[in-house]
Amino acid sequence: MLGAYLPILVLVVIACLFGLGSVVFSSLIGQKKPSQVKLAPYECGCEPVGSARERFSIKFYMVAMLFILFDIEAVFLYPWAVLFKRLGMFGLVEMGLFIVILFVGYIYVWKKGALEWE
Repeated sequence: MLGAYLPILVLVVIACLFGLGSVVFSSLIGQKKPSQVKLAPYECGCEPVGSARERFSIKFYMVAMLFILFDIEAVFLYPWAVLFKRLGMFGLVEMGLFIVILFVGYIYVWKKGALEWE
């Protein structure tokens, strides 16, 4: 039984060694010439504005969490699409109910104003 997992274990070990080796090798032979420009934070070519420790509105986190929630729910559509013909009418009704519940949750979030920026 463990022999079946041996190739996966070897692949994980090789991947870890490659990552660790790349970091060590680049730190050993890489040039080390720090300057003020190289140590400055990079923001898409623009000069940094404000502090990195600035507080953000809770709305950003709410929108991010809602995106993750609805994105994960959308992932459940893929197995259903693969097995659509084998599930038949039962699968269609269950997925219709799932989408209705998802849509009701979306309308609730929208009505509560969680998707508004201001």
